[in-house]
Amino acid sequence: CSSWPPIVTALAGAAAITGPGWAQAAPNLNLVVPVPPGGSVDLTARLLGEHLPKTLKQNVVVQNQPGASGSIAAAAVARQAADPNTLMLVFDSHVTNPLVYPNLSYTLKDFTPISRLLSFPLVFAVPANLPANSVQEFIALAKRKPGALNVSSAGLGTLNHLAAELFKMRTGTHIVHIPYRGGVPALQAVMNDEVQLFMGSWVAIGPHVKSGRVKALGVTSAQRYSVAPELPTLQEAGVRGFDVSTWIGALAPARVGEARQRELHAAVTQALSQPAVKAQLAQQGLEWVGSSPADFETFMSAEAQRWHDLVIAQKLSFG
Repeated sequence: CSSWPPIVTALAGAAAITGPGWAQAAPNLNLVVPVPPGGSVDLTARLLGEHLPKTLKQNVVVQNQPGASGSIAAAAVARQAADPNTLMLVFDSHVTNPLVYPNLSYTLKDFTPISRLLSFPLVFAVPANLPANSVQEFIALAKRKPGALNVSSAGLGTLNHLAAELFKMRTGTHIVHIPYRGGVPALQAVMNDEVQLFMGSWVAIGPHVKSGRVKALGVTSAQRYSVAPELPTLQEAGVRGFDVSTWIGALAPARVGEARQRELHAAVTQALSQPAVKAQLAQQGLEWVGSSPADFETFMSAEAQRWHDLVIAQKLSFG
């Protein structure tokens, strides 16, 4: 997500107030964002900061707390158990961080699920001069030259790393993983033909596809992608059962209570599901989900188990 362009959406300076003296009575909602300003998660936070005051009747203070793939912010929020005025945005690393950082001070149970808000697939990108113009041709090339092709990622244990490992396992290919320090250098490596594959966001990759510096051969989701419907899914390309998407969700600290959980869920889903807001998100390739808290909890548990099983099956090490 760090490779997305800076977002210029301004944070609304005041809440919508109902009744005299209400602003003094209502505490701020602290919205913790586990990434630096700019990017898809931060865009979501800025839109919530603008629209939540109208639905929740509280001022919203956006707090960017980046570091360690979101685990620094998560540890801080986990320590605020029962605080009803803290909300945190999370993304795929929230369920994969325990694989990478075995000594985290928290678990998934230290949070109250609110909603999986948004989702988008990864794009299967290769150098422009690679002699493969489809996923099938890429697989055939990898099988002809085991160990000769490289795949980049934004770092060990990131979703594009795990997606690459899943691809290798499902296709029986031997492709060498090279981790980079973030999505930007990982994509640059494809453009420079240092690696032959990177799976990243369309917003990062799309402009370079249009300029001819890289080729996009497919998307990792089970359905085609709305912003690039011409790209086949990996399943359509014959990679059985391949369905990987990144996502953005909202969590509160543990023990905020069911009433507050329902209130936060109603507020964030109403804020982001307005037609104008959904259109703005869709322009960035962010597809609306708006799940229930229970569905979000089930989804996170399933994702955590899925990637844990892959790490065991592939004997991956993050040390």
